[in-house]
Amino acid sequence: MGCINEINGHTKLTGLLGSPVAHSKSPLMHNEAFKELGLNYVYLCFDVPENNLKIAYEGLKKLNVAGFNCTMPDKTLICELVDELSPAASMIGAVNTVVNKDGRFIGHNTDGIGYMQSVKDAGFDIIGDTMTLLGAGGAASSIFVQAALDGVKNINVFSIKDRFWEKAEKMVDAVNSKTDCNAKLIELGNDDVLGESIEKSQILTNATSVGMAPNTDNCIVKDFSIFNENLIVDACLIKNTDVFRESLIVSDVIYNPMETKLLRMAKEQGCQTFNGLYMLLYQGAEAFKIWTGKDMPVEHIKELYFTV
Repeated sequence: MGCINEINGHTKLTGLLGSPVAHSKSPLMHNEAFKELGLNYVYLCFDVPENNLKIAYEGLKKLNVAGFNCTMPDKTLICELVDELSPAASMIGAVNTVVNKDGRFIGHNTDGIGYMQSVKDAGFDIIGDTMTLLGAGGAASSIFVQAALDGVKNINVFSIKDRFWEKAEKMVDAVNSKTDCNAKLIELGNDDVLGESIEKSQILTNATSVGMAPNTDNCIVKDFSIFNENLIVDACLIKNTDVFRESLIVSDVIYNPMETKLLRMAKEQGCQTFNGLYMLLYQGAEAFKIWTGKDMPVEHIKELYFTV
């Protein structure tokens, strides 16, 4: 393999826009992948709050950069700035990857692709089956749309009626009209309805932040104050663990902790489980391919930065 040891006049710029971004693993994995494949690219982080995004975007376009990632809080506003949206990004209403195609900036969303690849990586095939999806925020929306595009037959989206609800209604309508998936949006709060959905599903996916460190004792709960800042409740909404059966796959987009309370409870009932760590890896790998046309050396990157 070739190795680019220094930045020169031909180096192509990629990077991450968002705020904060200093904690991101993206520079580690992308720069290592560029070096491993001998590609003359560099990846940097730029702390760009939403109110500075337009001017930053215009600057990057003038500089003719190869592309960039967007993270919170910039993933929605960037949709209004790019020249074109991919079908998935258009339905999701959020962009996490932008590529320069002959001067036109095209917005993609690779989060859902990352999740679906992580399902395959865990050894599962959910195409043609039923999914119960918890949440309707950014991560949930990406998973929902990509799962529908990939061929998951039925998706029941459970969410509280929060600021994401209206957007979720539009996404469900779009998925039902533009794909072969049968999608439903259901208000979270009825144990029986949720239990029936899980019983009919091959996979249960938590795409909320509930259970993330430091609030590791929390699970999806009855008291919806859990979704606000006061994470104090320790009662699981899914009280009837009989719905957790050996044939059920349970996944969580959270990877800190590596095993959430939901995953631990499911595993105790014999379910097959996996977390969100490889979703992070594979969404980055898809962005890498969009920019370079090359496959990221995933196993190498996994060994360096994603080994538990």
